[in-house]
Amino acid sequence: MSGTVIPGTPIAVDFWSVRRAGAARLFFLSHMHSDHTAGLSSTWSRPLYCSPLTARLLHRRLQVPTRWIRPLEVGQSHLLGEEVTVTVTLLDSNHCPGSVMFLFEGAFGTILYTGDFRYSRAMQGEPALRGRHIDRLYLDNTHCHPQRALPSRQCAMRQAAHVIRMHPRHRVVIGVYSLGKETLLVDLAVEFSTWVVVSPSRLEQMRLLELPDVFTTEEGAGWIRAVDVAEIRWDTLDSWNMLHPTIAILPTGRPVKVTHPKIHLIPYSDHSSFSELCEFVEWLKPCSVIPIVRGGVCQAYFEKYLSSSPPTLPDLQIPNPVQESVQQQNKGRRREPTYLLKRTAWHSGPRGVVYESPEKYTEETKELAGVKVPQQDCCEAAFCSKESCACHTDKEKGKEELSREQPGAAHAVSPAPASDEHFPNGFAEQYLLTPLNVLKQNSSQKFDKVVEDFFRR
Repeated sequence: MSGTVIPGTPIAVDFWSVRRAGAARLFFLSHMHSDHTAGLSSTWSRPLYCSPLTARLLHRRLQVPTRWIRPLEVGQSHLLGEEVTVTVTLLDSNHCPGSVMFLFEGAFGTILYTGDFRYSRAMQGEPALRGRHIDRLYLDNTHCHPQRALPSRQCAMRQAAHVIRMHPRHRVVIGVYSLGKETLLVDLAVEFSTWVVVSPSRLEQMRLLELPDVFTTEEGAGWIRAVDVAEIRWDTLDSWNMLHPTIAILPTGRPVKVTHPKIHLIPYSDHSSFSELCEFVEWLKPCSVIPIVRGGVCQAYFEKYLSSSPPTLPDLQIPNPVQESVQQQNKGRRREPTYLLKRTAWHSGPRGVVYESPEKYTEETKELAGVKVPQQDCCEAAFCSKESCACHTDKEKGKEELSREQPGAAHAVSPAPASDEHFPNGFAEQYLLTPLNVLKQNSSQKFDKVVEDFFRR
């Protein structure tokens, strides 16, 4: 599952385990690929925010009740939340029908969550992004490797057309997922003036997406056919060729080993290439980059593009419902009352179970084997800057055990004293319950003075 609970915020994106979502209260769906909807079903019973097109697909394919689906218009800003308000703007991510990026703004700063996206220079003309200070960039790092060069989708389409022209007497079968690559199918249908034969369920979806009328379910009406990618196998190709000469085209940017001579790999990808990622980050100049796909090396490639401006500190206060909920749980267990502190996002990395997406699930080819990727020492914290981040020094090691816990969740620290008179108050409470390195980096003199005044009392 490619999902994240964003630390220091009430936001969860493509993350559908309420039990593990901690303090998340606002749930967002970037698009309808199965690795982003894992755990989402007809039993979902909380408000869910997505694009209007994704909303229609969501109800049709997963039967999520419409009363919980909250479609938000793309390109407009929306104010959400009660105890903690968040402004969100949806932006087209150029990945598949209905897919969007989320621009979040609030007390936690400004966060851009790309989801799966294919960068294009047209994005630089997006008013919501021009000149915007981005504290955290959650980046689709599917192809974040210098050797993952990819052509543009238009160029890849021409490669597919060339392969088809080289086999004028063959029928063509194109392997695609349940959603995505529709533009390629439409372009090839127009290029060769033929119908594209699809299954009845896929035809219904094409009509829901309001695509050009180039699809049909009538066998033999066209000599290009779209099938599920899992059908492109040795045995199916042999059976197709027993009836009529047939070639198969696999449009994908991921490394794939092709053994059958009639399978043609076309580097058509709906994810950004490495050079496109670099151009995007260099233009946006965020304070930090956080990879969405876990396990990939990413930040080291973008350090030179990061902004030197200090990031916005997160709001350390916990919404009242979270405090009351945890206090009730503690009473049920007959424990002493505890202080609750929402851990700052400064030392938090993205968490959550991550499954490989359709473009990520196969093993690397021999071409990438043995490539040495530079190791990085930078932290995965949401607020990481090259000059001030404590994770770049040896002095602060081991001080922040809180960063190992679940992000976004309320965290119980030491038991509280029995009497309120021993509690710190005012500025003392605010500072004594805040991670030391955060305070030292921002106001060491003020910190020392407040602590000294508190203990003098």
